Amino acid sequence: MPRFATVVAVSLACFGLAAPAVAQPASPSEDTLPASPEQRQQAPTGPTEAAEPEKGTGLLQRDKLLGDLGGLRTRLEDKGITFGLQEQAEVFGNVTGGVRRGAIFEGALLMSLAVDTEKLVSFPGGKINVSAYQIHGSGLSGNNLGNLNVVSGIEAPRSTRLFELWYEQSLADGKVTVRVGQQAADQEFITTQYGALFLNAGFGWPTLPALDLPSGGPAYPLATPGVRLKLLPSEQVSILAGVYNGDPSDNRAGTSFRLNKGVFAIGEVQYAINGGEDATGLPGVYKIGAWYNSNSFADQRFGYDGLSLADPDGVGEPRFRRNNWSLYAVADQLVYREPGTKDQGIGVFARAMGAPGDRNAVNVFLNAGATYKGIVPGRVNDTLGLGLGYARISDTASKFDSDTIRFSGSLFPIRRSETVLELTYQAVVTPWLTVQPDFQYVFNPGGSVPSQRAPSRAVGDAAVLGLRTTIVF
Repeated sequence: MPRFATVVAVSLACFGLAAPAVAQPASPSEDTLPASPEQRQQAPTGPTEAAEPEKGTGLLQRDKLLGDLGGLRTRLEDKGITFGLQEQAEVFGNVTGGVRRGAIFEGALLMSLAVDTEKLVSFPGGKINVSAYQIHGSGLSGNNLGNLNVVSGIEAPRSTRLFELWYEQSLADGKVTVRVGQQAADQEFITTQYGALFLNAGFGWPTLPALDLPSGGPAYPLATPGVRLKLLPSEQVSILAGVYNGDPSDNRAGTSFRLNKGVFAIGEVQYAINGGEDATGLPGVYKIGAWYNSNSFADQRFGYDGLSLADPDGVGEPRFRRNNWSLYAVADQLVYREPGTKDQGIGVFARAMGAPGDRNAVNVFLNAGATYKGIVPGRVNDTLGLGLGYARISDTASKFDSDTIRFSGSLFPIRRSETVLELTYQAVVTPWLTVQPDFQYVFNPGGSVPSQRAPSRAVGDAAVLGLRTTIVF
């Protein structure tokens, strides 16, 4: 592990020089923003809640760059209509490793409209949500690295698309909610409170379903029609279940609303501790869940004739296996709270997932990390984070690589696993502007991507530097 320790030491030294910003407001409220891949919706009994920002009319105090637009926002909100506009823009570059070196620019403009039906038409318990993206630029993983844990959570094909379009009805005094319409499962399922700080996509929608499910599953940037049920049997327990179209592909503009691509079903139980206002202990949320997909999945090694796909005497067409599934667990826990504060301090998280190896290239995924909100004196809303992600290539896929070497006589690396380390610092400059320098180190990109210059060897580990800015208009 000497190389790993060296990378950690250098990263901490570089980020130790982060300068304080202009002001120290809280992060913008999620209620007025579109569904961002970096701002997952949390359970109502989540481990922490962001402090309310001190709202003002000055440029550095207001919570949105454009302010109240001459009172328009306030008038609409009084009628139950809230709209959001947010731009996330970033630059990433790899200074070592990968398929090639270089830098990219990418961004996503997120737009949303939310309607409270009780305020608008006196129909209690109803919510309407519409969100859309304009995705621009090009991603570092697709262009330079070829890695599994995609460097950025907003990396996606350029497009302008409808994202979510759903209606939600609250019943039984809020203890039951039903959501119907086009949805993305990554907004509510398999989320982690503290992992949401990180920019690598694997800390959002996990790498395992992103690679194993058709088109990555119902997750950014592809939502799909479905139904979600949420039950709140107690203050500590939340139960979520969702059934969605099984393959969100063929939906480039987000307006196809297909229902004929199989079924993706997911269920999750969440248990929160010390979540109440009067709780004296440190808050945390623990989750267990599972997902199932009814589509067919190609065997990672064998053809339908039983021979290896690498065998020249075989048919060369994979055996298809019905269905796919995964089990997972998530933990978020505040382990240290700054005296006299609500959510400043150290939070830790961990996620683990597993899936069958015969039909999936990645069959084990783990990530974990820690964040420290308010680590810099006077910067109470800034957050430092250190995270680690691991994706394991299934034995079946690795054996296919061995078969290919044996039958072809050519030497190339056998895929095993990929690990990513991320160090990041989110600085809240104003309530409407955050700046986030980021460092990632990718060990064994792609599990072992062959070098173009020497195919018998894998490309080198990739050191990635980046900077993201987020502006809430």
